[in-house]
Amino acid sequence: MRARDLITDFPRVTPDTPVVEAARLLATHDLPGLIVVDEHGLPVSILPGTQVLRMAVPSYCLDDPALAGVIDEEHADAFLRTLAGQPVRDALPARPRELPVTDPDATVLEIAALMARTHSPLVAVVGDGRLLGAVTLKTLLNRALPQ
Repeated sequence: MRARDLITDFPRVTPDTPVVEAARLLATHDLPGLIVVDEHGLPVSILPGTQVLRMAVPSYCLDDPALAGVIDEEHADAFLRTLAGQPVRDALPARPRELPVTDPDATVLEIAALMARTHSPLVAVVGDGRLLGAVTLKTLLNRALPQ
């Protein structure tokens, strides 16, 4: 089985896309992350949903998780409102890691190794100079696990 056998069409965002819009895509399509593309439509990053959350959660709650428990429910429920007006670029890592991109001929093991190495729940598949789609962790596991 090769990447071309596992590709699914996948939503794309740009670094300038409002992060609230990205969060809505993640939620409405039940996605593990999004592919961030440049002006030519080629991947520049993968935005895991957890990075969107990291951007919205107050830093004091990240530093001391116990503090999240002292916030009243009304304010705790509204934490995602802090994302308003912020672009996707603000959610991307400051120091880019290896980009989880492969070609259509990659094997399942190559894709799995890339996902594991980059801590990415999806891998963008690029062929003939264009983004063909993505392979998600869910698709990879569903197809690779014995029935």
